[in-house]
Amino acid sequence: MSRKRKKALANIAKGYAFIGINLIGVLVFWTFPLIFSFIISISKWDYTKGISGLKFTGFGNYIDMWKDEWFRASLINNIIFTVFFVLLLVVIAFILAYILNEYVIGKKLAQLGLYLPYIVNIVAISAVWLALFSNNGPVVSILKALGVEDPPIFIADMHWALPTIIFICVWQNLGYTVMLYLSGLVNIPKDLYEAAAIDGANVIQRIHYVTIPMLSGTTFFIIVTSIINSFKVFGLINLMTNGGPGSSTTMLVYNIYRTGFQFGKLEFASAQGIVLLIIIFIITWLQFRIQRRNEAAM
Repeated sequence: MSRKRKKALANIAKGYAFIGINLIGVLVFWTFPLIFSFIISISKWDYTKGISGLKFTGFGNYIDMWKDEWFRASLINNIIFTVFFVLLLVVIAFILAYILNEYVIGKKLAQLGLYLPYIVNIVAISAVWLALFSNNGPVVSILKALGVEDPPIFIADMHWALPTIIFICVWQNLGYTVMLYLSGLVNIPKDLYEAAAIDGANVIQRIHYVTIPMLSGTTFFIIVTSIINSFKVFGLINLMTNGGPGSSTTMLVYNIYRTGFQFGKLEFASAQGIVLLIIIFIITWLQFRIQRRNEAAM
C-alpha cells in the first residue's frame, strides 16, 4: 500500500473517530435520556427499586396530565409569555438596532451597555429586580410620588407578576438580539437604499421595502430561537416568584421541575417533558415550512 493511500485512510479514520465521539455524546446525553424519559412517562415507577420498579401503565399519565389544573395553567401562562416576549423582543430590538446603525455615533458603547444584561448571572439579575420591584423599592416609591395611591407590588401581584417577568426577560435578551440585527443591517448594500431614495421612498418606506425584507433571515432566526427559549424559562421564575402568586407565573419547565423534584412524581413530570418537546418540535417545523414557502414565493 502506497504512502498516499495510507495517509488518506488515516485521515478517513480520524474523521470517523471524530464523528463517532460526537455520536456517542448524542446517544449518551440526548437519545438515551429521551427514550428513558418516554418509558417513564408511560409507566408507574417506584424509583427506590431501580429499573425493576417500572410498571407499564399505558398513556394514563398523559390523560391525567391534561386534567391537572397546574399543568393547564402553566401551558396557558407559557403561551401568553411566548407571544408577548417574542413580539416585544423582535419589535424593540429592531427599532433600537436601526437607530444605533443610522443615528448613534458611539454605537460600540451603546452595544456594550445593551449586551451586559445578557451575560450577567441570573441570580444577580433576579436580586436587582426583586429590590427594584419590592414594596419599598424605587419603582413603587416613584409611582407613589407621581400620585398613584395604591401602586401594584409587581412581583407579588397576581395580575402584574407575569407581565413583570416578560419585561425582565425582554430586557435581559435585548442586547443579544440587537447585535444580531446590527450584524444584518451592516450587510445590507447601500445601493438598495440609494435606489429607493431616488425613486422617492421616505425613511418608513425604505424600512418597509428594503430593510425588513433583507433582514427576514435574521428575523426568522430570532423568532425561532426566542420561541424555543421562551419555553425553557426557569431561572427567573425559580428565583423571583416560585411560580406565584398562585399559579400566575408557573411555566411548563418550572412545573415539570416542581412535579418531578418537589412532589416526586417523576412519571408525571416525564409526560409533561415529552409534551413540551413535541410542542417545540411542531412550532419549529411549522416555522421552517413557512420560511421555505416565503423564500420560494420571492
